[in-house]
Amino acid sequence: MLNHDKQTNSIKSLSMDFDELEKKDAKDILSWSMKKFSPKIAFASSFGAEDVVVIDLMVQIDKKNTRIFTLDTGRLNPETYEVMDRIQKKYQIPIETLFPDHLEVEKMVYENGINLMYQSVSNRKLCCEIRKVHPLKRILGTLDAWVTGLRRDQTFTRANTKKIEIDSSNNDIVKINPLADWTNDMVWDYIKQNGLPYNKLHDAGYPSIGCAPCTRAILSGDDLRSGRWWWENDLHKECGLHWTKK
Repeated sequence: MLNHDKQTNSIKSLSMDFDELEKKDAKDILSWSMKKFSPKIAFASSFGAEDVVVIDLMVQIDKKNTRIFTLDTGRLNPETYEVMDRIQKKYQIPIETLFPDHLEVEKMVYENGINLMYQSVSNRKLCCEIRKVHPLKRILGTLDAWVTGLRRDQTFTRANTKKIEIDSSNNDIVKINPLADWTNDMVWDYIKQNGLPYNKLHDAGYPSIGCAPCTRAILSGDDLRSGRWWWENDLHKECGLHWTKK
């Protein structure tokens, strides 16, 4: 990762480009990002619909420098592993799989039970932190930039997502959201037109797919992320991967 002085100067120079880059399309954003930051740039993928689009674009741009990682929480759906395998075979690229620290998981489950997430919001956030946030921070600490599949229309908490941001929650590295201005229809049009593999749970009414105990199908017209942590009343529902310091 960049040292502090170089990182500060780099952020200042990059910020001058952000307004212009905001006008660019997804492929141009990724082309610029991969050229600027490779090999210290990687895509964080959970293999949802948006993610397979980003992977396809990155491989088109520069397969050799397409770096993908995923967070295996230990509670994923079988369908997620299935599409992960199909993507790896289709593109012939490695996928870095990060696991939570087993001692942290063992202590958490011993003290709170295997399905602690249903007991309280604080327990659910603890589970997300140990299974997702800690492994994410481990890899982001080695990068200068990371790519996500965030879109503004996924939920109101993401409505102000920029295509390129400074990630203040992760040592001010650069965060690239190339599909920020895409709609759900645009994502699926791309998948169908290009015959991309996708998670079968999407066909069963799951627009957003996380861990199996924390995700369910939604009804037509519901918020795209309403199937996540559906038992919680708080509308500001995130796992912690995309919280930003204020």
